[in-house]
Amino acid sequence: MNLNLKRPIAFIDLETTGINVSTDRIVEFSVLKLSPNGKEEWMSTRINPEMPIPTKSTAIHGIKNEDVTKSPTFKEVAKNLTTFLEGCDLAGYNAIKFDIPVLAEEFLRVNIDFTFTKRRYVDVQVIFHKKEQRTLSAAYLFYCKKDLEGAHGSKADTAATFEILKSQLDRYKDLENDVEKLAEYSSFNSNVDFAGRIILDEKGIEVFNFGKHKGKAVEAVFNDDPAYYSWMMNGEFPLYTKKVLTEIKLRSFGKNQK
Repeated sequence: MNLNLKRPIAFIDLETTGINVSTDRIVEFSVLKLSPNGKEEWMSTRINPEMPIPTKSTAIHGIKNEDVTKSPTFKEVAKNLTTFLEGCDLAGYNAIKFDIPVLAEEFLRVNIDFTFTKRRYVDVQVIFHKKEQRTLSAAYLFYCKKDLEGAHGSKADTAATFEILKSQLDRYKDLENDVEKLAEYSSFNSNVDFAGRIILDEKGIEVFNFGKHKGKAVEAVFNDDPAYYSWMMNGEFPLYTKKVLTEIKLRSFGKNQK
């Protein structure tokens, strides 16, 4: 089944130095962009992460330090990637919890304000886990009846993810072929930041989702406990979480000045 698109959607897969969203870096990314007219475009490259690649990570994706010494840094490709993703919704396998947050961190490190709001996110892993509970290779075999050759290479994983989503739409008649509906199905909750430290409550108000202020409105906490903002900004939280906190802080400051 072909995807029913109202605007482009980009399937993304990252290979990284590790699994820490805040500190690990991209060593390879692949993006498959689909347009409503059916056109498919690829952007795929290895990246010099400007830090050593641990052997345990190399054991997974096969990329060694010497493989990326002459590759561009993320800063060198960031603007082209931004242009490539302009106007796209985003999709991937475990993308909401990992690939998209890591990408957000990389953009912030190079001072590019890539807009992650007003985009829809379709996570094929979430659909798969809600329906079947397995890994990407198993999902590919289950849905597409093929072994995933080149697993843990970003291009093979990205292409497989796209094929799986099409097969999911064919298999599950209750899945609506609409990116907005798929994004809603892919979501576990209403995260404001990718890490899920801040979520929307039933009234659409940003509240903390952890710690001593869990369940409390962020703006109210900043008014009652101003030091909490500084604590989070100086702590080991993802850059994107800090960006969201700053936006809320500035919005609150603007209200108080009126």
